[in-house]
Amino acid sequence: MAKHAAQRFALGVDIGGTFTDIVLIGGGRVHVGKVLTDTVDLARGVLNAVRTVLARDGLEAANAKRVVHGTTLATNALIERSGARTALVVTRGFRDVLELAHGNRYDIFDLNIELPTPLVRRADVFEISERIGAHGEVVLAPKPRELQRLARELHAGEFETVAVCLLHSYINASHERRVAAAIRRASPQIAVSLSADVMAAVGEYERASTTVANAYIQPIVRGYLARLRDGLGELGIPGEPLIMTSDGGTVACDTAVAHPVRLVESGPAGGAVAAAYCGVRAGFDDVIAFDMGGTTAKVCLIDDGRAERATEFEVARVYRFSRGSGLPLRVPVTKMIEIGAGGGSIARVDETGLLKVGPDSAGSEPGPACYARGGTAPTVTDADLVLGYLDPGFFLGGEMQLDVQRAAHAIETQVAVPLGVELIRAATGIHDVVTHNMARAAKVHCLEQGKDPRTYTLVAFGGAGPLHAYRLAEALGIRRVLFPARAGVMSAFGFLIAAPAFELVQAYLAPLEAADLELISSLLQRMEDEGRASLRAAAVTARGVTVSREVGIRYRGQKFELEVPLSKGTLRVAERARLRTRFEDAFEARYHRRNPDTPIEIATLRVVVTGPRPDVHIEANQPGNPRRARKGRRAIYIHEERAMLPCTVYDRYRLGGRVRGPAVIEETESTVIIGPGSTAEIDSDGNLVVMRPAATPIRRRPTQTRASA
Repeated sequence: MAKHAAQRFALGVDIGGTFTDIVLIGGGRVHVGKVLTDTVDLARGVLNAVRTVLARDGLEAANAKRVVHGTTLATNALIERSGARTALVVTRGFRDVLELAHGNRYDIFDLNIELPTPLVRRADVFEISERIGAHGEVVLAPKPRELQRLARELHAGEFETVAVCLLHSYINASHERRVAAAIRRASPQIAVSLSADVMAAVGEYERASTTVANAYIQPIVRGYLARLRDGLGELGIPGEPLIMTSDGGTVACDTAVAHPVRLVESGPAGGAVAAAYCGVRAGFDDVIAFDMGGTTAKVCLIDDGRAERATEFEVARVYRFSRGSGLPLRVPVTKMIEIGAGGGSIARVDETGLLKVGPDSAGSEPGPACYARGGTAPTVTDADLVLGYLDPGFFLGGEMQLDVQRAAHAIETQVAVPLGVELIRAATGIHDVVTHNMARAAKVHCLEQGKDPRTYTLVAFGGAGPLHAYRLAEALGIRRVLFPARAGVMSAFGFLIAAPAFELVQAYLAPLEAADLELISSLLQRMEDEGRASLRAAAVTARGVTVSREVGIRYRGQKFELEVPLSKGTLRVAERARLRTRFEDAFEARYHRRNPDTPIEIATLRVVVTGPRPDVHIEANQPGNPRRARKGRRAIYIHEERAMLPCTVYDRYRLGGRVRGPAVIEETESTVIIGPGSTAEIDSDGNLVVMRPAATPIRRRPTQTRASA
C-alpha cells in the first residue's frame, strides 16, 4: 500500500442514476472505482466511495491536487420536485407567465394532453408595479413602499428562495437589483436569483422558467456542496472541489452555487469531453459519443474534436421523449439526445402483446433482478446476463455477484411466458429492442444535424455502452468502434481533462447596420471581465486563458439565431460586413439557402472564457499477448448464428496484438462484445479499436432454449 501513498493525484467523481464512478490519475497510473449510488444521501455516497478507493489503492488523501465532481442532484431535484419552497416576483400583469408558457400544445392530437406543472404555484407569484422599456429606458420605477411590502410578504411566507424576473431586465437590470436589495435587507437568509444574472436573454417564458429553476434548486445545491466540501476536508483532501457544468467546463463551488441550473447535464457533458479527447488522440476527429449507463443512453456528435453545443435544454418532461412537454432551460449545454435505455431499463409486455423496454429503470435500489437486492422486474442487465454477455462472478471485477437464476426467472415469467417464446428468445428480444431504440434515436439526431452516421467512428463507454455498441454500430452502418480504456467510468475521466470555463450571454437587439459597435465592445469587455473573475475563483491564473466571442444573428422575423464569431479587440465598422458574410455562410450551410434581400439583426452576445486544459499524464499501454489474455470460454448468444455458442473471453488489461471476433473482452467496469468477422486491436493509449466486416452474412439456425452461464 505504501507504494503509491506519496504520489500526487487528481480525483474525478461522477454520480449516475445507478452507479457512482471514481477515477484517480497520478504518477501516470489510473485508479478506478464503481459503487452503487447512495440515493438517500448523495454526499455520503460520494465520500464513502472516495474513502474506499483511497484505502484500497493505498493513496493518501492529502496528496489530492485536484477534485472535480459532477452530480445528478440538480436534475433529480427538478424531476422529483424536491427543491426548496420558491416565490417568483414579476412585473405587474405578468403573473401567469409560467402558466401560459408558450401557449401551444406539444401534441395537437392528444385530447387529454398533460402540460408541465410550474415549479412555483400561482399563489406564490408576486407582482410589483414597475416597467423597463424595450430599449432599456425606465418607464415606471418601483416605489420603495411597495418593495418593503413585498419583502415583508416574502418573509411572512417563509420562502427559502426567490426568483425575480421583470420585463426587459435583460437589457436593464436596475429594477431587479432594487428588488433583491429589499428582500435581502428584510430576510438575509432567503436566496435570491435574478434573471439578469441567470439568463440575460430575450424570451419571457424561457427566462422566467430558467430563473425559477435556478432558485428552486439553489438551497439544495448549496447544502450539498457544503457537506461535500466539509466531508472531503475531514478525509484530509485539501482545497475545494471544482464542479462540472452542462457545457463541458469546470467552475468553482461558489460559481456553481450561484448558477446551479448549469449543472443539469454535468455527467453526460464529461462523457462527451472524454470521447472527443480519446477520439482525437486515436486519430479520429469525427466521432459519435455513445454513453450507456444504468438508467439512460446518450448520443452526442463530435466534429473536428469538438462536441456540438446548444443553448436550450428541457428538463422534467411529462413525456420523457416528447419535445415541448418539459420545462425549458436557457443554459449552455453539450448538445446530445438522451433516451431511457440503460442496463436497468425494465422490460415488459404491454396490453397489445408487444415487448417494450424502458424508459423506466430499476436504478440502484432495488436494481435489476440479478442484483438480488429485492428487484423482481426483468431488465436489460438481466437479459445480457442470461445471454452470457456478463460473467456473474466478474461483475465490477468480482466485487458484486450476479444471480443468473433470478434473472432467468424474471424474464421467463414476465416476458417469455406472456409472449409464448423460449427464455433465450425473450432475452434476445430485450437486448434487440433496447439496441434498436438507441439506433433509431441516434439516426434521428444525426439527420436533424444533417450528418451521416456512417462517416463517423463510434466511441462507446458507460457501464453498459461497450456491451451494446457493436450491435448499435451495425444498425447505424458504422464500421469502426473505439472502446476507450476504463470505458465504464469515462464521464469521471472526462471531468479530469475538462478545462475550467464559464459562458456568459447578453441580449442585444438591433439591426446589424444600426448596431452600436462601441456599446457592443463595452458589453463584451464587461462579460469577459466577469468570466475571468469566475476562473480566478477556480484558482486559474491569467496565463493560458482564452476568450471566444460570438454574436447571435438572425434574419428579421425569425425566432432563433445562428452564432457567428466576432473579431478580437474593439469592433470597427468593417465588422458589419464580416458578420453579414459569416452569418449568410452559416445559414446556407445549415439550411442550404440564402435570403440576400432580408434584413439581418443581432439578438445576443456570447463570451466564453476558458482556462488551460489540465495536463493529464497516463503511461503508455504496454503491448500484451492475445494468448496470455485468454480467460477461458463461455457460451454467448451470437446474433449472426442465432444460437448460444462457445466464445473466447479475454482480459482487457493483458490484451495486445489482434483479436478476431466473436469475442468477449472484459475489464472491471465494463464488457465488450464483438461479432464474427470483426477485428480488434489495442492502441498505445489502451483503447480497443474494432473494425466490423463490410457485410456480415446471417446464417439461420434454430434458437437454442437454454443459456449457459
